[in-house]
Amino acid sequence: MVVQIYGFIFVMWILMLVGGGLMVVVIGPFSIGGLVDIEPIIFSGIKVGVALFLIFIWVLILTKVKNWVFRSQIKS
Repeated sequence: MVVQIYGFIFVMWILMLVGGGLMVVVIGPFSIGGLVDIEPIIFSGIKVGVALFLIFIWVLILTKVKNWVFRSQIKS
C-alpha cells in the first residue's frame, strides 16, 4: 500500500522532469522565423499553446495513475 503511494509520487516527479525537459530542450529553441515572417509575440503565443497542451496531457496521465493507485488500495 505504501509502495504504491511512493510509486505515484515517483511517477509525478518523473512526469514533471520530462515535461520541463521537453519545454526547455524542444519548445524553447524552436523557431520558424526564417520560414515565415511572424511577430515574436504571436510565435510566443503558439509556444504557450503547445506548452499548455502538454501540461494538459501530463495532468491527464497523472490523474489516470492516481486513480489506478487508489483503486487498487481500496480493493485491498
